[in-house]
Amino acid sequence: MTTDDLTTGENLEKLNDNIVKIEELSARLVSAIANKRTYDQGLAGPGQDVYMKAAGAYWADMLANPSKMFEQQAAYWGQTLQHFVEAQRALAEGNLASPEDNTPSDRRFANPLWQTNPYFNFVKQQYSLNAAAVEKAVAGIEGLEPRDQQRVEFFSRQIIDAFAPTNFLATNPDALERAVETDGQSLVDGLNNLVRDIEASEGELLVTLADKDAFSVGKNIATTPGQVVFRNRMFELIQYAPTTEKVHKTPLVIFPPWINKFYILDLKEKNSLIKWVVDQGFTLFVVSWANPDASYADVGVDTYVEEGFLAAIDQVKEITGEKQVNAVGYCIAGTTLSMTLAYLAKKKDKSVKSATFFTTVTDFSDQREFTPFLSDDFVDGIEREASEAGYLDSFFMSRTFSYLRPNDLIYQPAIRSYMMGETPPAFDLLYWNGDSTNLPARMVIEYLRELCQENRFADKGIELLGERLHISDVNVPLTAVACETDHIANWQDSFRGVNMMGSKSKQLILSESGHIAGIVNPPSKKKYGHYTNDDNGLTQEDWREGATYNEGSWWPRWGEWLAKSAGAKVPARDIKDPICAAPGTYVLSREDEA
Repeated sequence: MTTDDLTTGENLEKLNDNIVKIEELSARLVSAIANKRTYDQGLAGPGQDVYMKAAGAYWADMLANPSKMFEQQAAYWGQTLQHFVEAQRALAEGNLASPEDNTPSDRRFANPLWQTNPYFNFVKQQYSLNAAAVEKAVAGIEGLEPRDQQRVEFFSRQIIDAFAPTNFLATNPDALERAVETDGQSLVDGLNNLVRDIEASEGELLVTLADKDAFSVGKNIATTPGQVVFRNRMFELIQYAPTTEKVHKTPLVIFPPWINKFYILDLKEKNSLIKWVVDQGFTLFVVSWANPDASYADVGVDTYVEEGFLAAIDQVKEITGEKQVNAVGYCIAGTTLSMTLAYLAKKKDKSVKSATFFTTVTDFSDQREFTPFLSDDFVDGIEREASEAGYLDSFFMSRTFSYLRPNDLIYQPAIRSYMMGETPPAFDLLYWNGDSTNLPARMVIEYLRELCQENRFADKGIELLGERLHISDVNVPLTAVACETDHIANWQDSFRGVNMMGSKSKQLILSESGHIAGIVNPPSKKKYGHYTNDDNGLTQEDWREGATYNEGSWWPRWGEWLAKSAGAKVPARDIKDPICAAPGTYVLSREDEA
């Protein structure tokens, strides 16, 4: 499109219509923000103490060593002015080309205009210089405790990412080009998307990552045939229909995390771990957790163990007539499964024959990227908010996880949706990611205080159901699967906790990729490989250094191990006394309906 095209009657009329629409949507936006829900301000950001500590340490450092600050400032000013002079010289000489650009590669600046257009290149290089200066200044602060230093660096990075030029229309060439191409329609569509998201989140900004109309649980995702065979207030138990004439004697029960829905393991047939397990000849049961509301306020970790894990294990034993089950725990459910196993060991109960842990942390001595969110100011805010409401709204957990990867989960999706006016993609994994659940008040407070902050289970032991439980009490044969780039359950932390368990037989598997893709990695894709090492007595770094790389998914390796624990084959079990068809009813409860 040329400049003349913009002045034609048809284009001008379309542009004017879009301006009117933008004004109308802007009024809706103001109204939505004005009706923003209130919540504890302790959840809005770090307490003032972290700013005061950082400022105090910075000024103390400056007074003790003023030359350090002057050197930093002089270097920053020098680089900034040099770049400005080079850009001005090029323009004065009539050279409409960008000066030399040695800024680091960044996929946010993929558009060629960031390199070739003097204006956009100047903005990009100045941003890069500013970001580097802030990072260097913050990293150079002396006198802060390591935990406070980590928090200051984290929140500084949040500010740097938020002010990236790609996040603003006037300095985003992709968005500007799209607006011109569409006569402003992309901005209308984008504003409509923005208003929709803010209205849906009661005045908060939570970017819609996937097309919510593209999927329907039980229709085009979570479709593996099965029946709900038990239900209590905590969960529905799904038994999946066999696909083989014979099955292994010992049944398998999977406990997914209750922060999200179970169907991450059953998105589509081609990448469904649930279907794959059934096809390998296992009698499979999966727990589908209830989505808590205020009536679950007094539900704690002990409730999940007693009315969740122990109840499910008892039901599977009763339904199959077997004395033992094999169990799988994913993420937080793996943490709780480990406590359940410790409890059973205390009771000399051998109901669980073997256990598998997916991306599970049981030793929280190193909080890594969660450190900013596990300090008292945040946890105090969560406690006040959850205690008042009776539960922690899923919004807060979703936001926390998003800010661990803001460019991927906030800014880039926001740019595509709000600036480019694109419809969110029909992506099943992102749809699942947005189908979050609430957390009971007592449970979330206990988990954050006793496990994450105080690390009781791995340290001195935790009191649960009348027993003092310690990680060393876990004594069943186990497999632990961690993921190499997992930003939620770091693989070193996962393996460190597993090595503290008392089990004599342990298999450690390190999958490539992250918290979800590393687990949902079907053999048919031949996408991510995995690492193994029989020497579990090494440090995590030495274990990884000496590990063997194996092409392809870890599923078959785990399946072979599981088969040895599952015993001989017996005729496939029919499903008796079904309550309703899988995926059940609890999974259909969305967070905004709880």
